[in-house]
Amino acid sequence: MFFLYATLTAFSVGFLITPILISFLKKFKIGDQPGGRKIHTSFIPSMGGISFVIAAAVTLAIWGWQFPLPDIRYILGAILLMFIVGLRDDLVELRASRKLLGQLVAVLLVVVVADVRIRDFHGFLGIGELHDVVSYLFSGLVLFALTNGFNLIDGLDGLAGTIAVISFSCLGGWFLVQGVESYALISFIFLGGVLAFLAFNWHPAKLFMGDTGSLTLGFTLGTLIIGFMEINEGLPKGTFLKIEPTFAASVALMMFPLYDMGRVFTRRVSQGKKPMSPDKSHVHHFLMRIGLKHNQVALILGSLQLAIILLVIFMGDISDNIVLPVIVLISMFLGYRLDKVTVHYLKKKVAHQPKVLEIRPIKVSNKSKIKLDRAEFKESSEVNLN
Repeated sequence: MFFLYATLTAFSVGFLITPILISFLKKFKIGDQPGGRKIHTSFIPSMGGISFVIAAAVTLAIWGWQFPLPDIRYILGAILLMFIVGLRDDLVELRASRKLLGQLVAVLLVVVVADVRIRDFHGFLGIGELHDVVSYLFSGLVLFALTNGFNLIDGLDGLAGTIAVISFSCLGGWFLVQGVESYALISFIFLGGVLAFLAFNWHPAKLFMGDTGSLTLGFTLGTLIIGFMEINEGLPKGTFLKIEPTFAASVALMMFPLYDMGRVFTRRVSQGKKPMSPDKSHVHHFLMRIGLKHNQVALILGSLQLAIILLVIFMGDISDNIVLPVIVLISMFLGYRLDKVTVHYLKKKVAHQPKVLEIRPIKVSNKSKIKLDRAEFKESSEVNLN
């Protein structure tokens, strides 16, 4: 019940302060204007991440006193730093170099200072224990990729929040079962805060999370996922919910953000563009083009994310060498089918529209003949010839 109370506390705090935050942001015109790549058609306040970060902080102050602070203090400090980086970028756009520097410091706090890292591949791809330098570099790269991959999917009402709710629920439940209560508390307080935020971010959105929220959520999820990998591998054989394909489970928890990031980067590079150049090639853009609404896209992608996680749990006794390729291939196949369906839909739509410079005969319905009296046009008749 303790964790349920913590979740409800975070939800209540978030639900109460979010309307105040919306009014404040509207008053000072802090938000996203429509136009360009933006899907929305009116001004929407941004920086909604402030609401669930405050909700998480208040809940942690109320319920977190009984946990040993040294266990998670560096993680909490790193999350706060990532929040500040996102907040600063939303207020006044940071240079890419400074933004990356801020993210790097937060990553170092988790990987080096808190020592939350991937130490061993446990036979995956024939690799065992990693050298410390390789472990630090690989863990930092993974955390950086997870953070920014999640940031990229925040382009649709309710989408990023839905994915976060699914992942936090799975992680919180797993940590609770395994007795890792400090990590479970972080998972559940963010779950409650994001659920409250979703009430205002669901289509039509009254508030966007901005980088303030997406970077914070992506970084928090990435940290918890790396923690999950090491804890899971350390469990004895036969432990309840010990998942054999650790890498596959970790990828599944962020399957959609990782797939979408890989997909758009590949498309951009193949077209001669920079990987970070903005466009409308994300999965949610394609689903919108075939006529789906914001909430439908969020539910579809969230359901697919959950299905991948459940598939990995179902295959929990099978090696990573089999499970990881399976879920990657499934994701690639679904993406391929999406491209085909979208192209077919657009071709069909264009075929029913007039082509450029095409002149089509105007159909005149109910034609009527005009009857004239010849007597009216005799020479003696007065006709205005002007």
